Amino acid sequence: MSDDEKIILATKKESKKDKKERKKEKKDKKDKKKSSKENEESGSEDEQSGSDDDDEIAIDLNADIPLSKKQQRLLKKGKLDLAKLKKKNPAPKPELTEEEKIAEAAKEKETKKSPYAVWIGNLAFDTTKEDLVRFIVGKTSGYIGTDDDDELIKIENIDITRINLPKKEKKIKGFAYLDFPSAKHVKSAISLSEQILNGRKLLIKDSTSFEGRPEKDASTAAGGVSLSKNPPSRILFVGNLSFDTSEDNLEEHFRFCGDIVRIRMATFEDSGKCKGFAFIDFKDETGPTTALKSKMARKLINRPLRLEYGEDRSKRNPGQRNRERMEAGSIEGGDDVPARAREREFRADQPPREVQFREREQQPPRERRPAPPKKRQFNDYQDPNKRVKSSVALATAQRASAAIVPSQGKKISFD
Repeated sequence: MSDDEKIILATKKESKKDKKERKKEKKDKKDKKKSSKENEESGSEDEQSGSDDDDEIAIDLNADIPLSKKQQRLLKKGKLDLAKLKKKNPAPKPELTEEEKIAEAAKEKETKKSPYAVWIGNLAFDTTKEDLVRFIVGKTSGYIGTDDDDELIKIENIDITRINLPKKEKKIKGFAYLDFPSAKHVKSAISLSEQILNGRKLLIKDSTSFEGRPEKDASTAAGGVSLSKNPPSRILFVGNLSFDTSEDNLEEHFRFCGDIVRIRMATFEDSGKCKGFAFIDFKDETGPTTALKSKMARKLINRPLRLEYGEDRSKRNPGQRNRERMEAGSIEGGDDVPARAREREFRADQPPREVQFREREQQPPRERRPAPPKKRQFNDYQDPNKRVKSSVALATAQRASAAIVPSQGKKISFD
């Protein structure tokens, strides 16, 4: 080997040694860092344990709930409203002291409704609570109260325990409720009815009195809303049915409403499946009414149903009723005599059919009258000055014979 080659090999060996040494140094540094971190953590734990023994952690219950990362991002973009967020997540209320509890109980007693109350209607829209108090106290100031129940009592400011004046969009709704401590006060307040306040005659009556309200019909629900657009009848219309619905399903579903006479379900001719609606005939009107009021009848096979009163055709067509009565024997002859027997009696009075046919044959034949002339239609009139279309002229032109016709002319020859 030459001297140059020896030098190159020596440098290579040295470089390998250097690499190993560097790796060792790096490992030592990592181990030192790990040990220092562990020591620091153990020291912090000791400090925390010592601080727990000495100091107590204070928690602010009135503080707001911290925002999440998503809420913080929305807040930076200006898409989060903190006021709305506080309304949704209100801070917990602090515990009340005994004095505050007593004050709240007193407020609840004041705001609690009394069994002795008065309803005042037909109020002007600018009426205030002070106007009502002034009106009642001033009008009843002349009353002298005694032990007799018939006499009226003077009402003072203290006697009016509660005033409820409902408002809508900064305006009163036109009525108010006033609470009193006894029935005598209510009687004296009712005596002021039909008297004028702010240019309006007031209507004052007991809050428990519902006189003058319209009576609820069978076709209206508890809230006064109409159950159906159609008038009440014994027929119930059921819409929005599933195509898999059958008559058995309808009978089971509406059986609790009343006695079902017949079910008429519209079906497809090819498949025989339900078209989506049906009519259910009940014995009386109570069946459809209970179905419309009940919540159990509003859904079938996971589909909300559309229920309405159906049209009763028997009420609309009086001729059909007469036919049914004739069959039952309730017209002209009494209910005891059936219709067929009365028909036989009517036939017995007439002559037999053979005699009727002979009488018709003996009668002279009737002369047939000639048919009246046909009225000329406007299309038949043709204007002579108007030119006929070529297609019409060809269609109506006389056709020549296709046979060979011998000539009948004379031959003239010239010299």
